Amino acid sequence: MSRICQITGKKAMVGNHVSHSKRRVKRTFEINLFKRNFYWPEEDRWIRLNVSAAGLRLINKKGISACLKEATANGLIKNV
Repeated sequence: MSRICQITGKKAMVGNHVSHSKRRVKRTFEINLFKRNFYWPEEDRWIRLNVSAAGLRLINKKGISACLKEATANGLIKNV
């Protein structure tokens, strides 16, 4: 599975390594991604998601149900 947050949709960005002599070489900025289990009380089951640190804060703020509803509407999660 690719390294994409299933809540926010964040993925790796591309940039440059810049040396002291200003030479530029391509690199990737990976996201801070975790595999976490969440209890979904409406379905009375546990689900496993790949979530970034920003996604974890969003789940703590809004709740798992609201975040899953938005993620399925945006096409980030297929079968939940």
